[in-house]
Amino acid sequence: MTREQERARERRRAQKFEAKQALREREAARNRQVAVVVAAVLVVVAAFVILTTQLGKDDKATPSAEPTGSTQTTASATTTAAPVAGCTAAPAPPTSITKVAKPDKATAAGKTFTAVVTTNCGDITIQLDGAKAPQTVASFVALAKASYFGDSPCHRITTQDPLFVLQCGDPLGGSGTGPGYTYGIENAPKDGKYPKGTVAMARTNDPNSNADQFFIVYKDSDLSSVPEGYSIFGTVTGGMDIVEKIAAAGVSGGATDGAPAAPISILKVAVTEKKA
Repeated sequence: MTREQERARERRRAQKFEAKQALREREAARNRQVAVVVAAVLVVVAAFVILTTQLGKDDKATPSAEPTGSTQTTASATTTAAPVAGCTAAPAPPTSITKVAKPDKATAAGKTFTAVVTTNCGDITIQLDGAKAPQTVASFVALAKASYFGDSPCHRITTQDPLFVLQCGDPLGGSGTGPGYTYGIENAPKDGKYPKGTVAMARTNDPNSNADQFFIVYKDSDLSSVPEGYSIFGTVTGGMDIVEKIAAAGVSGGATDGAPAAPISILKVAVTEKKA
């Protein structure tokens, strides 16, 4: 082989090596691009998962099927919608809660009271049974006398079986921390049935968390899924049509559980003892 042929062969070898090297570089570049794309996709997927999880948490934070006192519906939702016929505009809710000392249940034991709950939609009259629920009635009476319920929005309405209630009692519309005391369950029905007109205490999952929030049943409700039940302390004797009117207007935003679409607030509560 001549020197010229050897040089030609070396050039071919060099060209093949350069071609292979260029191919490797192109493959490496392509792999880097793929890695960047995959990383970007993973970032997008991760962001989507985080957002979905957060929304799931928000959903879990919404009011449950039970009339618990931990409902976090804001009071502002009850003051922006237009009132229904027979109602005036709901007042602005308080910005703070007046703390009240826990009353002795002996102040209500064996007694019957009449509570006139004046709302922006009219009066709702409730007979309070201190014989069956002395601590609950004593608390309600004490809060009423302290003007605790003044201008407080009824922050929750439920419109889906098995729960049909209007929930009230928290001056801050569901975000308050209560009057400064709590107590246990009294007079909960063993069968879990809450007939229309029943007035009972709302609470959290803690049976000893009764405080200020209460609910009015506007249609027979079955809460037998909650073994401990809720303290029944009164019965509506007048003004049930007001609660039914609010219920008929539905929930703000078209849901089945949340702030009433028709705002209703307690302006004041007057309580008198019924003499034998």
